[in-house]
Amino acid sequence: MYLFYAPDIVASPVLPEEESAHCVQVLRRTAGDGILVTDGVGNLYHCEITNPHRKHCEVRIKAVEQPAPLHEGRVHIALAPTKNIDRTEWAIEKCVEMGADEITLLLCDHSERKTVNQERLQKIVISAAKQSLKTRFPLLHPLTGIADLQANGDRFIAHCMTEEESASLRAAYRPTDTKQALQHCITRGHETVILIGPEGDFSPTEVEWALKNGYRPVSLGAARLRTETAAVVACHTAILINE
Repeated sequence: MYLFYAPDIVASPVLPEEESAHCVQVLRRTAGDGILVTDGVGNLYHCEITNPHRKHCEVRIKAVEQPAPLHEGRVHIALAPTKNIDRTEWAIEKCVEMGADEITLLLCDHSERKTVNQERLQKIVISAAKQSLKTRFPLLHPLTGIADLQANGDRFIAHCMTEEESASLRAAYRPTDTKQALQHCITRGHETVILIGPEGDFSPTEVEWALKNGYRPVSLGAARLRTETAAVVACHTAILINE
């Protein structure tokens, strides 16, 4: 089964040029064939091709449904882009496949990459969402400073340092701030935001800010993980608990 994306399918029952080319030229679909189309906001349209044009394939909507969400709550992964952008693209792709609802790119004190191609990353989100048959595409936010992140619900920061490694953190830590495994902290059905730092980890200033603003420090396991691996592990953990 293949899922096509047409954000304006109701107002204009025509596949976008790229989708039309794939449908008609690559998949060889023709007039009368049935296809599935999503608008990316939760609707699944059962359509019939009426004019198989390679640039503007026209369809007729026969039925529409709204598939139930694959998990409860909302999962928001905020990660710092890696120096090697391929690793970030891979992490975004996998988080979308697993069902992340929001993804934010973090601009951190220790970030080695301070620019991204937002348009390319958005295309990766769309491609991964279609491939995994998602009808509701996640929101992809641009590079954002940690203090400017729009985060609601239960908030966590997966930093690597210990309290003893930074004197500035000692005043910020509370008795309840001892690191716990992420899977023991997530509440099913809640909105969950998880911060994943850059290769050099969050700075003490960022960790201190997070602790003072309601973020709980969490562990993703005993092993030291790469940024992109940590993002995928965090997303997978949150999704599984909410399924």
